[in-house]
Amino acid sequence: MTSKVIYTGNLRTTCEHVRSGDTFITDAPIDNNGLGEAFSPTDTVATGLASCMMTMMGIKARDLEINMVDTTAQVTKHMAADPRRISKIEVDLKLPTDITDKHRKILENTARTCPVLYSLHPDIEKVITFNWVL
Repeated sequence: MTSKVIYTGNLRTTCEHVRSGDTFITDAPIDNNGLGEAFSPTDTVATGLASCMMTMMGIKARDLEINMVDTTAQVTKHMAADPRRISKIEVDLKLPTDITDKHRKILENTARTCPVLYSLHPDIEKVITFNWVL
């Protein structure tokens, strides 16, 4: 088992990672009858994409002996209706400038092959931007 999720009322869940015991909550967003006081379930999906991309790049960077510490990603999720779903995810990555062009291409390709990206429905538009500015 990977995780346990408990519905705690008021459109909120508590999610527990079984192995570590780490927890987080989710709330329904304000535009869907919720309080919007925490990540919504669809926020976690969009954020998971950026986290997965950065994790995969981190593995590759470690193998290439490249320092990616302080790399950031800004994530924007867009929703559609009928049915309500994620229609677009934008990930804007800011990465170190002291990486060679060859290694940049390797890291970008690594990010574009992360498991979450492959797991998202093909109808979801994914806009990934790599900014080598840190």
